[in-house]
Amino acid sequence: MKLFKNRKHMLRKLPRHAVVAEIGVGGGDFSQDILTITSPEKLHLIDPWKLQVDYHPGVYGHGMWQEEEATQGKFDQYHDRVQDRFRSLVDEGVVEIHREYSHDALAAFPDDYFDWVYIDGNHDYEVVKAEFELVLRKVKPGGLITGDDYMTTAANLGVEYGVKRAVDEFCDEHGWELFFVADKHWKGANYQSFGLRPRS
Repeated sequence: MKLFKNRKHMLRKLPRHAVVAEIGVGGGDFSQDILTITSPEKLHLIDPWKLQVDYHPGVYGHGMWQEEEATQGKFDQYHDRVQDRFRSLVDEGVVEIHREYSHDALAAFPDDYFDWVYIDGNHDYEVVKAEFELVLRKVKPGGLITGDDYMTTAANLGVEYGVKRAVDEFCDEHGWELFFVADKHWKGANYQSFGLRPRS
């Protein structure tokens, strides 16, 4: 298994000129890294940008909630920011923005469509597990499933994550393997990204 020192190094090893989905977009910072480093043929950005009042705000991910109160207005601002940021690439057909929950958006794609997918949305175990089952059908044979927050606890937030459990179970059940992790340090903790591929 490879260890990359950060997500940009990870992206340099992922397929270029590919058909890609990013699930959980926030303000689009990592989306920009995907575009700059991998030059995708098509990048689908999937995020509902919706406040979930019954869900721990720290679990959403993108850091906004740690400095200021989460409101639907702030989610709307993130969505508008992404639209403005990638407007020219949307017009060119390189980027497509889907303001939907991942399950609804992914279900609309044909099977065997994506070269790789990056998952960084809801970190609840049941949600992540269901995403993996759906993404499994949507990636091409030999495609990759990648994502963020391969961990059980965000200790600096006091939040339980279900990502590691979902990843490990998916690999056991479907014959995939964890073949890299990439460090992502944030507020004194390491939120590792991960890459999965079918076992050879």
